[in-house]
Amino acid sequence: MVLSLRTWPRRLIARPWLLGFMPINAATSGFGVVLPLLILIVLHGSWADVAVAATLFNSAVILSSVAWGHLSDRYPLRRLFLVVNFGGYALLYLTLGYLHSLLALYAIYTVIGLIAPAGASASNLLILEKFTEKERANAFASFQEMSMIGSVLGLVIGYFWTLANDALLSLLFVLALLAAVSAVAIWFGVKDPPRSFTTAQVAHHPESLFSRIRVSTSFQISIPFFPRRPDLRAGAVRRFRTWAKEELHHELPLVFAATFLFSLSANLFNITYTPYLVSVGLAASSIFLVNFSNNFVQMLVFPVSGGLVGRFGSDRLVQRATYLRSLGYLTTAGFTFFVVARTGAFTENLIVFGILGGAIAVYTTASSLMLFRGLEGRDAGSLLGVNSALGGVAAVTGAGLSAVLAEFGSYRLVFLVSAGALLTSLPLWTAASVAYLRRKHGGGAPPPPPTVGARRASEVVVAAKSH
Repeated sequence: MVLSLRTWPRRLIARPWLLGFMPINAATSGFGVVLPLLILIVLHGSWADVAVAATLFNSAVILSSVAWGHLSDRYPLRRLFLVVNFGGYALLYLTLGYLHSLLALYAIYTVIGLIAPAGASASNLLILEKFTEKERANAFASFQEMSMIGSVLGLVIGYFWTLANDALLSLLFVLALLAAVSAVAIWFGVKDPPRSFTTAQVAHHPESLFSRIRVSTSFQISIPFFPRRPDLRAGAVRRFRTWAKEELHHELPLVFAATFLFSLSANLFNITYTPYLVSVGLAASSIFLVNFSNNFVQMLVFPVSGGLVGRFGSDRLVQRATYLRSLGYLTTAGFTFFVVARTGAFTENLIVFGILGGAIAVYTTASSLMLFRGLEGRDAGSLLGVNSALGGVAAVTGAGLSAVLAEFGSYRLVFLVSAGALLTSLPLWTAASVAYLRRKHGGGAPPPPPTVGARRASEVVVAAKSH
């Protein structure tokens, strides 16, 4: 299975209205850097305060993902949900510009987490509904390109703004304006399509699925994707454990475990990284540039990652990318052993964080293809629900562990733990490849997945007749 990812620059925009997603990605990527800097510089908080804010945000994202997915199925008001999402960001960014307490910031950031999944669900369903199956690959590639280009532009704006006046609070007003521009563009530039899809149908389209499980370049996490509402009734944990034991001959549990470790290490590292950069004396403008290097390399590598996977294979590339990312974490840990000048610290982190961006672009494509091939012929909705639940646990655990280490550990320890988690996932990826080959050539039938949704598989709406 190969996704159609190599579209840039041959076809940058599938429809003009997709440009409306560029300003919102610029706003959220800028805000992803501004928030920890607000805590550390403006509010004189600590690394632990950054970790607490991330824990609240990630928890809110996970809890609200189920609700927004259900609302998107029940009410096909894609344009309204997107405007609520983007307009909500604009209002909340403006509000943060006038507040000067950590408790208020915690509350605002939690609300941002509650509305974040609204746009993720609505945008993917909107593209599914507005484009024919023939156009869909280019449409989702264009959507990803708007996300990456917007993220890079947001960091460039943040760099020049802080370089000129070093005023983080006033930058929030610029980010609010960008979010408002997207809200207005979507409201006047897009009409709700006559046909409607459900979140479960996203799993049947590889480009759409890939877009939903990809790590966000703005928030540095993937918004959890639940095609079915989780079943939390009595016996759900027991059914999951029984299924996991029966599934051991299949590669998916190994893929889930390896992905969990990757998400855990990424959240732990990303939450800690900005406080570390502040601690070594980097200015706000320099920190924006370091993040720019990461997103810029992602933007360059991601469009060709599909071709690399087709040439070298997803199994090989996912291990190479994981290994390269773990080396980046170890290198960052090595920086903590030496006292260097501010310019030296800037150059070192600019290079290493850029390499990490390229690694995650390749990893995301390769790991997503390994996941998708394991879903073929399966109840993808239930399995993706399990994967998202594990990803959510990894996000909250990574943020919580960062808070604990902020009190009792050090930056060096965090980077070493992050690298260790990644290195631990390498044998799991190898075992997943072996399990896949055995299943492929042995022809063994995998067991049915556990019931993680409120509806049975037979009740899931299949693809529309036009497909």
